[in-house]
Amino acid sequence: MNRYPAPELRDLPDDIRVRVLEVQEKAGFVPNVFLALARRPDEWRAFFAYHDALMLKESGLSKGDREMIVTATSAANKCLYCVVAHGAILRIYEKKPLVADQVAVNYRKADITPRQRAMLDFAMKVCLKSDEISDADFEPLQAHGFSDEDVWDIAAITAFFGLSNRMASFSNMQPNPEFYLMGRVAKPK
Repeated sequence: MNRYPAPELRDLPDDIRVRVLEVQEKAGFVPNVFLALARRPDEWRAFFAYHDALMLKESGLSKGDREMIVTATSAANKCLYCVVAHGAILRIYEKKPLVADQVAVNYRKADITPRQRAMLDFAMKVCLKSDEISDADFEPLQAHGFSDEDVWDIAAITAFFGLSNRMASFSNMQPNPEFYLMGRVAKPK
């Protein structure tokens, strides 16, 4: 399916292979993005270093908030891989089996909090009309208790996944089948 063949796990540099195996151990499978981007090891390292810096740090955004930003903006960018993969993670973090579909199709009608709606309003403006951002766009975020650093995180996550969306789409990266059911049905024991 991918336009660029993924390298074999055994052919990866040691540091990348170790990380991929850790992900496989935790998830039970290797998400396709890990192998697809590994065809260029230096870029893989840079990509995942920035990903981790944005998505794993402590801040005013919850893990669910971050995945919600990724899901909504990836839908706007029409990225199948990221909507399906990050939608699965969103369902798990939010413990809501329907939320990813709602957010991907129309976050304004989704079962989310007013704070999350304000967050997604800003993320979507960064995604689609970043050149039109003005001071007025920060006011609703401040009213919902987002700090300046939180707002930076919303914009940075949106921008980073704009890159990710484009890489996944142009290369025809397909979501792993496992992602489609994650967070929708009980995990087999």
